Amino acid sequence: MDIAVRNLRDRLRGALIPAAATPMTASGEVDLDLVSRYLAGLVADGATGLAVLAHTGRGPYLAPDVRAAVIERAVALGVPVLAGVGGGAEDPVAQARVAAEAGADGVLVFPSDGDRVALHEEVWRAARLPMIAFDLYTRPCPAGTLRELLAHPGVAGLKTALLSDAMGCQRAIALAREADRLAITGEDRMFGPSLLWGAEAALVGIAAASVGVTAAVLEAFAGKDLRAFEEASGRLDRLAQVTFTEPMEGYVQRMLWLATAEGRVPESHSHDPYGPPLPAEERAVVVAMSQAAH
Repeated sequence: MDIAVRNLRDRLRGALIPAAATPMTASGEVDLDLVSRYLAGLVADGATGLAVLAHTGRGPYLAPDVRAAVIERAVALGVPVLAGVGGGAEDPVAQARVAAEAGADGVLVFPSDGDRVALHEEVWRAARLPMIAFDLYTRPCPAGTLRELLAHPGVAGLKTALLSDAMGCQRAIALAREADRLAITGEDRMFGPSLLWGAEAALVGIAAASVGVTAAVLEAFAGKDLRAFEEASGRLDRLAQVTFTEPMEGYVQRMLWLATAEGRVPESHSHDPYGPPLPAEERAVVVAMSQAAH
């Protein structure tokens, strides 16, 4: 494992890394000063790292100059920053170079339909940034491919987000730990169990707003207080039930609703123009559950 990769792995152990949203208008316009304030609020409330331009941040849809500026705003906050690359029409290798130039500490490589190992090698050669591999429910990674990825010297860890596949999540965590890479939970709907299965850090979309509720689970788990962990996990699970539900792509809008209810994002920039339409009455249910979780 490359020394810079090992260093990032160790820095991220125990970290809470929100998959941050990108506040934008209904037409997709991004206010960078608002992005800075939003990201700073996540850090102030318990985030110890930031993942920008990931799925929650709609990174694949943003223009290259906006992507670079979002990374720079995140880096200015002084916590480890991961930038999402891939997942859209733009070349992920070019995106990784931009991330390196903007000061990102690492990249989260979106799953691809092609040769995943070759893609990670191309990203590594181009940017020399530590990489987080990604096992996602829409493109689950075969165990053999996961082993190859986890053997790559540029891979610091593996984020699993398999949604309802408990066995797949357990397998991915075990493989990451066997390879001496960081096992990172992205399991918004299996958050507490994934920690019990061995996840050592969290990179989750549910922390794009309710970061304190998520942080409480990690803190209780680290403190070995079973009852506190049970209660914190229950609060987070109830919130996840109304935010990470069908249509699943609607979770980005639901998290933006919560960000607005929490005063993180103004109504004018709480839109997800790339997700499915949601019934207006759903918003009240989501906000009420968030208030109960706090």
